[in-house]
Amino acid sequence: MPAETADTGAGTYEGGLRKVARVVLLDPRDRILLLHGHEPDDPAHDWWFTPGGGVEGEETREQAALRELAEETGITDVELGPVLWRRTCSFPFAGRRWDQDEWYYLARTTVTTIRATALTELERRSVAGARWWTCQELTRAHETVYPIRLAELLGRLLDEGPPAGPVTLDTEIV
Repeated sequence: MPAETADTGAGTYEGGLRKVARVVLLDPRDRILLLHGHEPDDPAHDWWFTPGGGVEGEETREQAALRELAEETGITDVELGPVLWRRTCSFPFAGRRWDQDEWYYLARTTVTTIRATALTELERRSVAGARWWTCQELTRAHETVYPIRLAELLGRLLDEGPPAGPVTLDTEIV
């Protein structure tokens, strides 16, 4: 499953779960940025996922979200908004099982050029690129996208705006 764990740092753990910050990055046309990942030794086993990764040391989740976004996309000119969703997930990736507590932050940017600036060695082997998606394109996509209901969640976000508080998504175990 997801290279949404492409960062290899042990990160910060809480209750046995790796603390992760993800970014739902929207451009002025309300397209969402997704990264294209795959198993390091099997590019045919691929998926799309939001930028983000593990919290390091004493940083906050907000700091982790901004750091990961900059490292994975080169985008630093963002307005970080509220936490939209929270998700617990567990999946195999790169020879181990990842158990994560993920928080998804809304962010907006006018920058649409992607330039990864600080990928880890594992990310270089497992992230194949990035793409801006419209909600309609996501709805019609046959590719695997994480979280699994992202098209529906994005549609609701664009129609209704951010929720009053973070929505807890279904646990995903692969």
